[in-house]
Amino acid sequence: MEPLRPKRLSPGDTIAIAAPSGPRMPHRRDQLDAATAVLEDLGFAVRRTPLVEEAAHHFWRAAPPEVQAAELNGLLGDPEVRAILPFSGGNATTAYLDRIDYDAVRRDPKPLLGFSDITALHLALHSRTGLVGMHADFAPGLSGRFWEDATPERHLVVRGLLAGLLTGAVTEVSLPAENTWETWRPGRATGRLVGGLLDRLLNVQASPYALAPETWDGAVFFWEDVGRNLGHVWNQLHVLRMSGVFDRIGAMVVGIPLDVAIPADAPFGPVSVRDVVLDVAADYGFPILAGVDFGHTGPNLPMPIGTLAAVDATSRELRLLESPVA
Repeated sequence: MEPLRPKRLSPGDTIAIAAPSGPRMPHRRDQLDAATAVLEDLGFAVRRTPLVEEAAHHFWRAAPPEVQAAELNGLLGDPEVRAILPFSGGNATTAYLDRIDYDAVRRDPKPLLGFSDITALHLALHSRTGLVGMHADFAPGLSGRFWEDATPERHLVVRGLLAGLLTGAVTEVSLPAENTWETWRPGRATGRLVGGLLDRLLNVQASPYALAPETWDGAVFFWEDVGRNLGHVWNQLHVLRMSGVFDRIGAMVVGIPLDVAIPADAPFGPVSVRDVVLDVAADYGFPILAGVDFGHTGPNLPMPIGTLAAVDATSRELRLLESPVA
């Protein structure tokens, strides 16, 4: 399926801060206000949905699946809403992939942002409609009230890049590294970005909303994970290998996993993510670039799913080759 690029944003457009995953929680009001101020400073109008404004929650989610789907579908079908920005991630989106109004996306494609649990929405929407999803920070990540270890300068760089991509002001660009990226296997490749949180990717691939096999042809497969047993990551990478993904992709880009390792004091440690990746991919020759600035350590470099990108693992460069918006 050809990528479906959402319409670019213009000054004055409305961005909805929504709750398609976890709740906003009352103690995070300052983060909501800070994110709203940042978006307004960028020239956008902001709509905070009722689930966000009221800090609604149902168990660990903002609401039951049918309620979250109804909120998302309302935003997808509202012509005044030009982009959707989740407040947080969590563990909710897989439960309502079958309730999404995919026709509304085809009629009026608009940017959906977010990472982590939002990966399931990005990939299901891409599978069914071709929508280019903006794997990027949640609303609080746009301000200095989140990712507090990051410098103000880094926040400005990532925020400016994201705004430029969403408005069409930035097209071809090398993503700026904050930390030193790592060459786990040298080489170069060009392909479309596909990926996100590994665990949610596996959920989608086990559902009726799985990406078609040809989606992986030449793809730049990017992934990260958080708080996972490294053995589970190893197993899930093997599932992708056995399903033929590794036979098709052009390159792998690994983010910055958080709390995914076997420590040195374990009986069979230490084992790193690098050890596991090179073990699973031992029979393949695709380049592997790692330590790239996306994932649960943020701020997240925007990774537009479905957009053409070039990877140079030897020189440690990742470059977007086209605009993710139309």
